[in-house]
Amino acid sequence: MDEQAGITVRRALELPGLRGGLPEVVAGADRLHRTVRWVHAGEVPNIASLLKGGELLLTTGIGLGTRPAEQRAFVQGLADRAIAALVVELGPRFGRLPAAVVETARAAGLPLVQLHREVPFVSVTEEIHTEIVNGHYALLRQADEVHRRCTDALLDGGGVPQVLRILADFAGNPVFLETAEGQLLYAAAGASGPPTAAEPLQVWEGLRAQRADREAGPPAGTVLVDVPGGGHGAGAVRARLVLPPVATPLLPVHRMAAERAAGILAVVLMQARQEDDLAARGRG
Repeated sequence: MDEQAGITVRRALELPGLRGGLPEVVAGADRLHRTVRWVHAGEVPNIASLLKGGELLLTTGIGLGTRPAEQRAFVQGLADRAIAALVVELGPRFGRLPAAVVETARAAGLPLVQLHREVPFVSVTEEIHTEIVNGHYALLRQADEVHRRCTDALLDGGGVPQVLRILADFAGNPVFLETAEGQLLYAAAGASGPPTAAEPLQVWEGLRAQRADREAGPPAGTVLVDVPGGGHGAGAVRARLVLPPVATPLLPVHRMAAERAAGILAVVLMQARQEDDLAARGRG
């Protein structure tokens, strides 16, 4: 899954609704790992302008047009919109997909599927949407479990390092807490992480060197989550959680867990500042 909840095109084709249509992948077979964010059914020629990307489009092909140029433009428009896949039901409109449609989909890397049997699009849509929603709730449950573990750790007397270790263990990657200016405050590696994550300080030094050399941000796929400071302007961000994909790629659920951990860390850091203020007042 990407940053948005969804299922893969391959998983959608395995569900009973589309499987009953005897699906045949005729283009983009190597792209079936794409995420289906939503399902849309439509027959108008300008359907691409109505999409946002990530959709699985169901159609009988009425909007494809009759001329090869129209068909190529139709498919290319969908590819430019970065939809997940195009599914065409064969029938009265097309006994088989036109060569222009197949060739354009292959050239654009767009998964193209033809259905050899009629299926009710409304049932397919309902089934895939249910799968997507259920998957989203599963991610929320996992992130909530990390939140619960972090809260329990604090109630048992743990602090920021313990919260970071729980998050690092869940993500399978080292986790860093830095100031808003980019200075390191804490670093942690998961207890069950791979050897690469065993020395988080070395990882941090390597990341800092890369950022200095490239004068750029962190590596692609890094999760960055602000820890709010409760103020405005410069005080709005007290610290920042950094989860780089050192050992394994980071998933949407890891960002969810980091966002929940950031809320806990904000309270801990704010409490620590208040204690420092009280101590200073006492000394005064």
